[in-house]
Amino acid sequence: MNAMTEIIPAPAGDDDEALLSQLAAAAWKGLTAHKRLYGKLSFHIANRRWVMTGIPPYLALRLKQMFPRINRAQAGQFGFPDHDETRMDLIWFLDRYPLEVSADDMARLHEGRVRFEFMRDDVERILASDWKASGAYGFKPHVTLRDNQPRAIEIAQRLGRLLIADDVGLGKSVSGLGCIMRPEFLPAAIVSEGSNAYQWRDEAIKDFTDLRGHVVEVTKPYALPPADVYVFRWTNIFGWVDLFASGKFRSVVFDEIQQFRKGESTRKGQAARVLADHAALRVGLSATPVYNYGTECWHIVNLIEPGALGTYEEFDREWCTGVFNKRVVKDPAALGTYLLERNLMIRARGNAPPPNTIVHHVDHDQKVVDDAEALAVALAQKVVSGSFTERGQAARELDMFARRVTGLAKAKHVAAFVKLLLRQKVPVLLAGWHREVYDIWLAELAEFSPVMYTGSESPKQKDAAKHAFMAGDSDLFIISLRAGVGLDGLQHRCNTVVHGELDWSPKVHEQVRGRLRPHSKNFPIDEFYLVSDNGSDPVLIETLGLKESQSHGILNPLMAKPGRFTDESRIRSLAESYLRGRS
Repeated sequence: MNAMTEIIPAPAGDDDEALLSQLAAAAWKGLTAHKRLYGKLSFHIANRRWVMTGIPPYLALRLKQMFPRINRAQAGQFGFPDHDETRMDLIWFLDRYPLEVSADDMARLHEGRVRFEFMRDDVERILASDWKASGAYGFKPHVTLRDNQPRAIEIAQRLGRLLIADDVGLGKSVSGLGCIMRPEFLPAAIVSEGSNAYQWRDEAIKDFTDLRGHVVEVTKPYALPPADVYVFRWTNIFGWVDLFASGKFRSVVFDEIQQFRKGESTRKGQAARVLADHAALRVGLSATPVYNYGTECWHIVNLIEPGALGTYEEFDREWCTGVFNKRVVKDPAALGTYLLERNLMIRARGNAPPPNTIVHHVDHDQKVVDDAEALAVALAQKVVSGSFTERGQAARELDMFARRVTGLAKAKHVAAFVKLLLRQKVPVLLAGWHREVYDIWLAELAEFSPVMYTGSESPKQKDAAKHAFMAGDSDLFIISLRAGVGLDGLQHRCNTVVHGELDWSPKVHEQVRGRLRPHSKNFPIDEFYLVSDNGSDPVLIETLGLKESQSHGILNPLMAKPGRFTDESRIRSLAESYLRGRS
């Protein structure tokens, strides 16, 4: 029985629902008594799948057209995962092509249909513009909820699972807390980015609720103190698998659920799977659940609702195209619409102006490039002509090497650009990736007392850097491209982000930009991409365009891709002001 069935009572009493199912089964028996039957449909309890057998070849072709998840090469027997939507679809198919179905199985089909229709109508009522929230949901009296937050809470508690993909700054953390604040969902686990664990405890659980929070510090299990909510880190959950399997946690909130995009191929993914499987309520939070290719969506959705998109092979057949490990979603907008209509995902968008995005070309140090040329050529030759193993290894090394060399070659020129902003008293969020690049920036920009928030700093050092920047002790906050997910507070001091190095994923850059909470402002933030015409930057820029199209279609299926807003007069004014100051 799925989470929805366990948590939500039937729309009618148990006796009434049983009677409805029995009447439906009897009606089906009467309808098919003198009709041609095209095969047999039965429910297999052991693996919770519906199995169709004995249908003629021409109907098998029709079946595969109607249910794209079915393997085109499959014959004789066809399986379907057991979900209420599946039961609804099977009833629809039976209406056109009657099959032999037992009375118990027909009752089961109609039970799912009734539940599906009831839940669909209930959720549509919550999403309607005139819906009013039913209460405070257990938050402290001073907490005022946005319209999107009670909707997410109500839907998640009814369905037992939800992916909340609201824009950055629209309060996903509060929504996630609201979902778990019913007695039947406590104690709860929250899995967060490492640097945000204390932010969850001190700035969310403690400030907004009366729940007791505890941050789990280490990977090695210890006796947990009494608490209502336990905050784990994605980096330490693999050590707690045995506790997860005990069923201690009745609900789980996966913050930044894109961390599961590789599924169970990692230790943290395996632990997350166990935790989700033993929780009655599963909630995922992320403004950027699709970091790279749309196929990551299967892993994320499957964590909160196993089987909702079929097996990976079924999902791939139905939705994807491409080669090898570069599988992309054929129609991202169609998949996004499906996720919304199935109530697997909910998404609220902000209405603030888009960021002022400027792609600015900077020079590079040719000597850095020349010194690396010999190794780059050797790696490139292996990529083109080496053995299969050599090609793969060389490609990875060339990628890392090219990005590092590109970052080093333009590092001083990036620092010169940032210096222009800092001398005009503009606080800057500067994003990069390589330690050697940071070292150049630190040396070139030392006069501005930069603070660091990268993979090299401990959580306490990161917290100190945040507070120093917020207090005005520094105007330069150097952040790793993938270190600041979920970081809150910088928006109160900074409106300018500079991407000094590039990542393969557009969603990484969106997360960095999101630290400034563009959706909480009435004016556009300034976002600079400093790129070189040399090295890896041109290829990265092209690839970022493909990945953005995947993400935009899935997250915003009913919206055309917005054009980029660019106003270069802002940087021109800064440059002119700087030059006047030197004359």
